[in-house]
Amino acid sequence: MIDQNNISEIIIAPNSNNPLTVKRIGYGTMRLTGEGIYGEPPNRKEALEILKKTNEYGIRFIDTADYYGEDVTNRLIVESLYPYSSDLIICSKVGATRKPDKSWISFNRPENLRTSIENNLRTLKLEQMSLVHFRVMPHSDTPFKESMDAMFELQKEGKILHLGVSNVNPDELNIAIAMGTIATAENMYGHAQRTTLKTAYGENRGGEEILKICEQNEIVMIPYFSLINSLPKKDDRISNMAKKYNKTEAQVNLAWLLKRSPYILPIPGTSSLKHFEENCESIQIDLSEEDMNYLN
Repeated sequence: MIDQNNISEIIIAPNSNNPLTVKRIGYGTMRLTGEGIYGEPPNRKEALEILKKTNEYGIRFIDTADYYGEDVTNRLIVESLYPYSSDLIICSKVGATRKPDKSWISFNRPENLRTSIENNLRTLKLEQMSLVHFRVMPHSDTPFKESMDAMFELQKEGKILHLGVSNVNPDELNIAIAMGTIATAENMYGHAQRTTLKTAYGENRGGEEILKICEQNEIVMIPYFSLINSLPKKDDRISNMAKKYNKTEAQVNLAWLLKRSPYILPIPGTSSLKHFEENCESIQIDLSEEDMNYLN
């Protein structure tokens, strides 16, 4: 069992009136859905057990979205953790939705964003969202600033405590910062894939491209796909480090993220209880400066 006294903490929105302090590893729920991030989990019992275990492992940050499933992860969170502990932060994303064919489409008009926020509040049984990311869908016909104006309006109404952005490029992040307080930024980032990745399914903006901006503005960066793009073997550095510490490659990948910047909050997702427990224990790996130079 992990020693919770040794888990470092991170502060979200440290200069706001309502800073949020959490242990420096969270859990991303996306992998709890069915094939194609759609539908019910193949092993519902294990999915619920993982979510219940987050409390035991000191995890107080859970990342979800109402378009995971759809609504599947939100319902699993309620079933396993409601009523919530007072220090639990449930972070959601808006800006996209799904079609019955499992395709992803933009859902980022002001009225769409309001619908998504209200749906998250309803399905999660919350009166206010602690943190919501606006997820940019590249090639949308809705201007970024128009969507962010709507998000700040929803914050003024009290439906959202803190605002974040997701899948942004540096220009979009700087625009958001100029508009108001941005607490977090969620981009794709892992040891092997640090910059923007374009695929047939869309464009995932890289964390390396915004990390310095986040650090300068005390914005917590939350990496997604931190393992899915890093575990395929590109070279031997991660595997060599795993052998050195007698750990798994996934654990070393997460340890690298934790050491890379004090502003990074990893949220590794998995549908395996065994892998979940291993991921939680990665926070105890203390990579040396020599290790980081080798891995970088």
